Amino acid sequence: MKRFATMLLTATLLAVPMAGIQIGPAASQEAPKSADSGTMERADADMRNVLMKLQELNPKPLAELSAAEARRQPTPADAVAEVLKAQGKDPAQMKAQSGVSTQDVTYPGAAGGEIPARIYKPENAAADLPVILYIHGGGWVIADLDTYDATPRALAKKANAIVASVHYRQAPEHKFPAAHDDINAAYDWMLKNAQSWGGNPQKAVIVGESAGGNMAITAAMAARDKNLTAPLHVVAVYPVAGTNLDTQSYMENENAKPLNKAAMRWFFDNTVQEQSDLSDPRLDLVKAVNLNNLPPVTIITAEIDPLRSEGTELAERIKAAGGQATARNFEGVTHEFFGMDAVVQKAAEAQDFAVEQIKEDLLTTSSN
Repeated sequence: MKRFATMLLTATLLAVPMAGIQIGPAASQEAPKSADSGTMERADADMRNVLMKLQELNPKPLAELSAAEARRQPTPADAVAEVLKAQGKDPAQMKAQSGVSTQDVTYPGAAGGEIPARIYKPENAAADLPVILYIHGGGWVIADLDTYDATPRALAKKANAIVASVHYRQAPEHKFPAAHDDINAAYDWMLKNAQSWGGNPQKAVIVGESAGGNMAITAAMAARDKNLTAPLHVVAVYPVAGTNLDTQSYMENENAKPLNKAAMRWFFDNTVQEQSDLSDPRLDLVKAVNLNNLPPVTIITAEIDPLRSEGTELAERIKAAGGQATARNFEGVTHEFFGMDAVVQKAAEAQDFAVEQIKEDLLTTSSN
Protein backbone atom coordinates (compact mmCIF):
# COMPACT_ATOMS: atom_id res chain seq x y z
CA MET A 1 0.00 0.00 0.00
CA LYS A 2 1.21 3.46 -0.82
CA ARG A 3 0.85 4.70 2.75
CA PHE A 4 3.39 2.21 4.04
CA ALA A 5 6.08 3.62 1.75
CA THR A 6 7.92 6.83 2.34
CA MET A 7 6.74 9.39 -0.19
CA LEU A 8 9.42 11.95 -0.85
CA LEU A 9 8.96 14.58 -3.52
CA THR A 10 11.94 15.36 -5.72
CA ALA A 11 12.55 18.87 -4.38
CA THR A 12 13.78 19.39 -0.85
CA LEU A 13 11.25 21.54 1.31
CA LEU A 14 6.82 24.50 14.92
CA ALA A 15 4.60 25.88 13.60
CA VAL A 16 6.48 28.90 14.62
CA PRO A 17 4.79 32.15 13.84
CA MET A 18 6.86 35.27 13.28
CA ALA A 19 10.27 33.71 13.79
CA GLY A 20 13.29 35.64 12.57
CA ILE A 21 11.72 37.96 10.01
CA GLN A 22 14.03 40.80 9.08
CA ILE A 23 12.75 44.36 8.95
CA GLY A 24 12.38 45.48 5.37
CA PRO A 25 10.64 47.94 3.08
CA ALA A 26 6.97 47.68 2.24
CA ALA A 27 6.31 44.90 -0.24
CA SER A 28 5.66 45.65 -3.89
CA GLN A 29 4.58 43.41 -6.74
CA GLU A 30 8.15 42.15 -6.93
CA ALA A 31 9.78 40.05 -4.22
CA PRO A 32 11.40 42.54 -1.82
CA LYS A 33 15.15 42.56 -1.36
CA SER A 34 16.28 41.30 2.03
CA ALA A 35 19.03 39.47 3.86
CA ASP A 36 17.45 36.23 2.68
CA SER A 37 16.16 36.83 -0.82
CA GLY A 38 16.57 33.10 -1.37
CA THR A 39 13.36 32.43 0.53
CA MET A 40 11.38 34.68 -1.78
CA GLU A 41 13.08 33.27 -4.87
CA ARG A 42 12.30 29.69 -3.92
CA ALA A 43 8.77 30.31 -2.66
CA ASP A 44 5.88 29.74 -5.03
CA ALA A 45 3.52 32.61 -5.84
CA ASP A 46 1.01 31.81 -3.07
CA MET A 47 3.68 31.50 -0.43
CA ARG A 48 5.44 34.64 -1.61
CA ASN A 49 2.25 36.67 -1.19
CA VAL A 50 2.05 35.65 2.47
CA LEU A 51 5.73 36.32 3.09
CA MET A 52 5.49 39.80 1.59
CA LYS A 53 2.50 40.63 3.80
CA LEU A 54 4.40 39.30 6.81
CA GLN A 55 7.34 41.52 5.94
CA GLU A 56 5.00 44.53 5.75
CA LEU A 57 3.86 43.73 9.31
CA ASN A 58 7.50 44.20 10.31
CA PRO A 59 8.15 41.61 13.04
CA LYS A 60 11.61 41.67 14.62
CA PRO A 61 14.02 38.72 14.83
CA LEU A 62 13.34 36.58 17.89
CA ALA A 63 16.94 36.80 19.07
CA GLU A 64 16.34 40.49 19.82
CA LEU A 65 13.26 39.86 21.95
CA SER A 66 12.16 38.53 25.29
CA ALA A 67 9.53 35.79 25.29
CA ALA A 68 6.87 38.29 26.34
CA GLU A 69 7.79 40.61 23.47
CA ALA A 70 7.87 37.73 20.99
CA ARG A 71 4.34 36.72 21.92
CA ARG A 72 3.11 40.16 20.84
CA GLN A 73 4.74 39.96 17.42
CA PRO A 74 2.78 39.76 14.16
CA THR A 75 2.39 36.16 13.00
CA PRO A 76 2.07 34.32 9.70
CA ALA A 77 -1.62 33.92 10.58
CA ASP A 78 -1.85 37.72 10.64
CA ALA A 79 -0.20 37.81 7.23
CA VAL A 80 -2.76 35.34 5.86
CA ALA A 81 -5.53 37.61 7.12
CA GLU A 82 -3.94 40.54 5.29
CA VAL A 83 -3.75 38.54 2.06
CA LEU A 84 -7.45 37.69 2.38
CA LYS A 85 -8.34 41.32 2.97
CA ALA A 86 -6.33 42.31 -0.09
CA GLN A 87 -8.46 39.82 -2.03
CA GLY A 88 -11.62 41.50 -0.74
CA LYS A 89 -12.46 38.72 1.70
CA ASP A 90 -13.45 39.01 5.37
CA PRO A 91 -11.48 36.53 7.56
CA ALA A 92 -14.04 36.71 10.38
CA GLN A 93 -16.89 36.01 8.00
CA MET A 94 -15.00 33.08 6.51
CA LYS A 95 -14.66 31.54 9.98
CA ALA A 96 -18.36 32.06 10.65
CA GLN A 97 -19.20 30.31 7.38
CA SER A 98 -16.64 27.51 7.74
CA GLY A 99 -19.19 24.88 8.67
CA VAL A 100 -17.43 24.27 11.99
CA SER A 101 -18.58 25.31 15.48
CA THR A 102 -16.25 25.91 18.42
CA GLN A 103 -16.48 25.79 22.20
CA ASP A 104 -13.78 27.09 24.54
CA VAL A 105 -13.12 24.76 27.48
CA THR A 106 -10.25 23.87 29.80
CA TYR A 107 -8.45 20.69 30.76
CA PRO A 108 -6.48 19.81 33.92
CA GLY A 109 -2.76 20.30 33.32
CA ALA A 110 -0.10 17.90 34.53
CA ALA A 111 0.89 20.21 37.40
CA GLY A 112 -2.65 21.17 38.36
CA GLY A 113 -4.61 24.16 37.20
CA GLU A 114 -6.81 24.53 34.16
CA ILE A 115 -5.32 25.02 30.69
CA PRO A 116 -7.24 26.45 27.71
CA ALA A 117 -8.57 24.15 25.01
CA ARG A 118 -11.03 24.54 22.16
CA ILE A 119 -13.41 21.93 20.77
CA TYR A 120 -14.14 22.06 17.02
CA LYS A 121 -17.18 20.22 15.64
CA PRO A 122 -18.40 19.92 12.06
CA GLU A 123 -21.94 21.22 11.64
CA ASN A 124 -24.68 18.59 11.83
CA ALA A 125 -22.16 16.20 13.35
CA ALA A 126 -23.41 12.71 14.05
CA ALA A 127 -22.39 10.67 17.08
CA ASP A 128 -19.41 8.33 17.22
CA LEU A 129 -17.07 10.66 15.31
CA PRO A 130 -13.28 10.33 15.38
CA VAL A 131 -11.53 12.59 17.88
CA ILE A 132 -8.33 14.42 17.06
CA LEU A 133 -5.97 15.94 19.61
CA TYR A 134 -4.42 18.95 17.87
CA ILE A 135 -1.21 20.46 19.30
CA HIS A 136 -0.14 23.89 18.09
CA GLY A 137 3.42 25.04 17.43
CA GLY A 138 5.46 27.97 18.67
CA GLY A 139 8.73 26.41 19.77
CA TRP A 140 7.29 25.73 23.25
CA VAL A 141 7.53 29.51 23.86
CA ILE A 142 5.04 31.48 21.72
CA ALA A 143 1.61 31.20 20.05
CA ASP A 144 -1.78 30.05 21.33
CA LEU A 145 -5.13 28.62 20.26
CA ASP A 146 -6.07 31.72 18.28
CA THR A 147 -2.78 31.79 16.37
CA TYR A 148 -3.41 28.21 15.30
CA ASP A 149 -7.13 28.28 14.63
CA ALA A 150 -7.00 27.46 10.91
CA THR A 151 -5.60 23.92 11.10
CA PRO A 152 -8.00 22.40 13.66
CA ARG A 153 -10.91 24.11 11.89
CA ALA A 154 -9.86 22.55 8.57
CA LEU A 155 -9.29 19.12 10.14
CA ALA A 156 -12.74 19.10 11.75
CA LYS A 157 -14.38 19.77 8.40
CA LYS A 158 -12.20 17.68 6.10
CA ALA A 159 -11.92 14.66 8.39
CA ASN A 160 -15.50 14.97 9.72
CA ALA A 161 -14.05 14.71 13.19
CA ILE A 162 -14.18 16.40 16.57
CA VAL A 163 -10.92 18.23 17.19
CA ALA A 164 -9.66 19.17 20.65
CA SER A 165 -7.06 21.92 20.17
CA VAL A 166 -5.05 22.28 23.36
CA HIS A 167 -2.69 24.88 24.78
CA TYR A 168 0.09 23.97 27.25
CA ARG A 169 2.46 25.64 29.70
CA GLN A 170 5.16 27.53 27.86
CA ALA A 171 8.81 28.32 28.43
CA PRO A 172 10.73 30.12 29.77
CA GLU A 173 8.23 30.43 32.62
CA HIS A 174 7.72 26.66 32.51
CA LYS A 175 10.79 24.86 31.25
CA PHE A 176 11.01 21.47 29.55
CA PRO A 177 9.33 19.03 30.07
CA ALA A 178 6.30 21.04 31.29
CA ALA A 179 4.68 21.28 27.84
CA HIS A 180 5.24 17.60 27.11
CA ASP A 181 3.70 16.63 30.45
CA ASP A 182 0.65 18.80 29.76
CA ILE A 183 0.12 17.28 26.32
CA ASN A 184 0.26 13.78 27.80
CA ALA A 185 -2.40 14.89 30.28
CA ALA A 186 -4.43 16.41 27.45
CA TYR A 187 -4.49 13.14 25.51
CA ASP A 188 -5.77 11.25 28.57
CA TRP A 189 -8.37 14.01 29.09
CA MET A 190 -9.54 13.73 25.47
CA LEU A 191 -10.01 9.98 25.77
CA LYS A 192 -12.07 10.41 28.93
CA ASN A 193 -14.27 13.16 27.50
CA ALA A 194 -14.64 12.15 23.85
CA GLN A 195 -18.05 10.56 24.28
CA SER A 196 -19.48 13.67 25.95
CA TRP A 197 -18.57 15.59 22.78
CA GLY A 198 -20.11 12.98 20.48
CA GLY A 199 -16.80 11.31 19.73
CA ASN A 200 -15.43 7.80 19.98
CA PRO A 201 -12.24 7.41 22.07
CA GLN A 202 -11.45 4.22 20.13
CA LYS A 203 -11.04 6.44 17.04
CA ALA A 204 -8.39 8.77 18.46
CA VAL A 205 -5.82 10.60 16.33
CA ILE A 206 -3.04 13.03 17.26
CA VAL A 207 -1.94 15.89 14.99
CA GLY A 208 0.70 18.52 15.75
CA GLU A 209 2.66 21.25 13.98
CA SER A 210 6.34 22.05 14.61
CA ALA A 211 6.88 21.83 18.39
CA GLY A 212 3.38 20.38 18.41
CA GLY A 213 4.53 17.80 15.86
CA ASN A 214 7.27 16.81 18.26
CA MET A 215 4.73 16.40 21.05
CA ALA A 216 2.34 14.47 18.81
CA ILE A 217 5.03 11.78 18.57
CA THR A 218 5.97 11.89 22.26
CA ALA A 219 2.30 11.73 23.30
CA ALA A 220 1.92 8.55 21.25
CA MET A 221 5.06 7.19 22.94
CA ALA A 222 3.65 8.07 26.37
CA ALA A 223 0.31 6.41 25.54
CA ARG A 224 2.23 3.28 24.53
CA ASP A 225 4.26 3.27 27.74
CA LYS A 226 1.21 3.95 29.97
CA ASN A 227 -1.00 1.39 28.19
CA LEU A 228 -3.55 4.05 27.26
CA THR A 229 -5.76 3.65 24.21
CA ALA A 230 -3.34 4.13 21.36
CA PRO A 231 -4.08 6.72 18.68
CA LEU A 232 -4.95 5.13 15.36
CA HIS A 233 -2.73 7.59 13.53
CA VAL A 234 -0.27 10.42 14.22
CA VAL A 235 0.38 13.34 11.89
CA ALA A 236 3.53 15.37 12.59
CA VAL A 237 3.74 18.49 10.42
CA TYR A 238 7.31 19.84 10.06
CA PRO A 239 8.08 18.47 13.53
CA VAL A 240 10.96 19.55 15.72
CA ALA A 241 12.48 16.09 15.58
CA GLY A 242 16.08 16.78 16.59
CA THR A 243 18.39 19.26 18.26
CA ASN A 244 21.21 19.27 15.71
CA LEU A 245 21.35 22.72 14.10
CA ASP A 246 23.83 21.65 11.42
CA THR A 247 21.75 19.33 9.23
CA GLN A 248 21.54 19.75 5.47
CA SER A 249 18.28 21.68 5.67
CA TYR A 250 19.63 23.96 8.40
CA MET A 251 22.54 24.80 6.12
CA GLU A 252 20.22 25.43 3.17
CA ASN A 253 17.78 27.49 5.23
CA GLU A 254 20.00 29.15 7.82
CA ASN A 255 18.40 32.55 7.18
CA ALA A 256 15.04 31.42 5.86
CA LYS A 257 11.70 32.97 6.73
CA PRO A 258 9.66 32.65 8.82
CA LEU A 259 11.81 30.06 10.65
CA ASN A 260 15.61 30.06 10.67
CA LYS A 261 18.58 28.73 12.60
CA ALA A 262 18.86 31.70 14.97
CA ALA A 263 15.18 31.40 15.86
CA MET A 264 15.49 27.68 16.62
CA ARG A 265 18.50 28.34 18.83
CA TRP A 266 16.41 30.98 20.66
CA PHE A 267 13.57 28.49 21.15
CA PHE A 268 15.87 25.82 22.56
CA ASP A 269 17.68 28.32 24.81
CA ASN A 270 14.35 29.44 26.27
CA THR A 271 12.95 25.92 26.62
CA VAL A 272 15.62 23.75 28.22
CA GLN A 273 16.71 23.90 31.84
CA GLU A 274 20.26 22.82 30.98
CA GLN A 275 22.13 21.83 27.85
CA SER A 276 21.87 18.13 28.65
CA ASP A 277 18.12 18.41 28.01
CA LEU A 278 18.93 18.70 24.31
CA SER A 279 19.86 15.01 24.38
CA ASP A 280 16.56 14.00 25.98
CA PRO A 281 14.74 11.62 23.58
CA ARG A 282 11.59 13.73 23.88
CA LEU A 283 13.44 16.59 22.17
CA ASP A 284 15.95 14.67 20.09
CA LEU A 285 13.48 12.21 18.59
CA VAL A 286 15.79 11.06 15.81
CA LYS A 287 18.14 9.74 18.51
CA ALA A 288 15.37 8.20 20.63
CA VAL A 289 16.18 4.63 21.61
CA ASN A 290 12.57 3.39 21.56
CA LEU A 291 10.50 4.25 18.51
CA ASN A 292 8.97 0.77 18.52
CA ASN A 293 5.27 -0.05 18.53
CA LEU A 294 4.06 3.37 17.47
CA PRO A 295 0.85 3.82 15.48
CA PRO A 296 1.17 4.68 11.77
CA VAL A 297 2.78 8.10 11.39
CA THR A 298 2.52 10.67 8.61
CA ILE A 299 5.25 13.30 8.47
CA ILE A 300 4.81 16.41 6.34
CA THR A 301 7.75 18.70 5.59
CA ALA A 302 8.31 21.93 3.69
CA GLU A 303 11.09 22.67 1.21
CA ILE A 304 12.11 26.04 2.68
CA ASP A 305 12.41 24.93 6.29
CA PRO A 306 15.44 24.17 8.50
CA LEU A 307 13.45 21.28 10.04
CA ARG A 308 13.03 19.40 6.76
CA SER A 309 15.99 17.00 7.17
CA GLU A 310 15.09 15.87 10.67
CA GLY A 311 11.48 15.23 9.67
CA THR A 312 12.66 12.97 6.87
CA GLU A 313 15.14 11.25 9.19
CA LEU A 314 12.43 10.63 11.79
CA ALA A 315 10.30 8.83 9.22
CA GLU A 316 13.27 6.62 8.35
CA ARG A 317 13.99 5.90 12.02
CA ILE A 318 10.38 4.87 12.66
CA LYS A 319 10.47 2.50 9.70
CA ALA A 320 13.79 1.08 10.87
CA ALA A 321 12.10 0.32 14.20
CA GLY A 322 9.48 -1.71 12.38
CA GLY A 323 6.83 0.98 12.25
CA GLN A 324 4.76 2.49 9.46
CA ALA A 325 5.82 5.96 8.37
CA THR A 326 4.74 7.97 5.34
CA ALA A 327 6.65 11.14 4.57
CA ARG A 328 5.82 13.81 2.03
CA ASN A 329 7.68 17.00 1.25
CA PHE A 330 6.02 20.06 -0.33
CA GLU A 331 7.99 22.28 -2.67
CA GLY A 332 7.91 26.06 -2.79
CA VAL A 333 6.53 26.53 0.72
CA THR A 334 7.98 27.37 4.11
CA HIS A 335 7.57 26.41 7.73
CA GLU A 336 4.07 27.42 8.84
CA PHE A 337 2.42 26.80 5.47
CA PHE A 338 0.11 23.97 6.61
CA GLY A 339 -2.64 26.15 8.09
CA MET A 340 -2.69 28.59 5.16
CA ASP A 341 -5.17 26.70 2.96
CA ALA A 342 -7.27 29.84 2.48
CA VAL A 343 -4.50 31.43 0.41
CA VAL A 344 -1.84 28.75 -0.31
CA GLN A 345 -2.83 25.89 -2.60
CA LYS A 346 -0.03 23.61 -1.32
CA ALA A 347 -1.50 23.94 2.20
CA ALA A 348 -4.85 22.64 1.01
CA GLU A 349 -3.05 19.76 -0.73
CA ALA A 350 -1.06 18.94 2.42
CA GLN A 351 -4.19 18.97 4.57
CA ASP A 352 -6.00 16.71 2.11
CA PHE A 353 -3.04 14.33 2.11
CA ALA A 354 -2.98 14.19 5.92
CA VAL A 355 -6.73 13.58 6.12
CA GLU A 356 -6.43 10.83 3.50
CA GLN A 357 -3.83 9.07 5.64
CA ILE A 358 -5.97 9.46 8.78
CA LYS A 359 -9.11 8.15 7.10
CA GLU A 360 -7.32 5.10 5.77
CA ASP A 361 -6.59 3.93 9.32
CA LEU A 362 -10.06 4.90 10.53
CA LEU A 363 -11.61 2.80 7.76
CA THR A 364 -9.29 -0.10 8.54
CA THR A 365 -10.34 -0.01 12.19
CA SER A 366 -14.05 0.25 11.34
CA SER A 367 -13.87 -2.82 9.09
CA ASN A 368 -12.26 -4.98 11.80
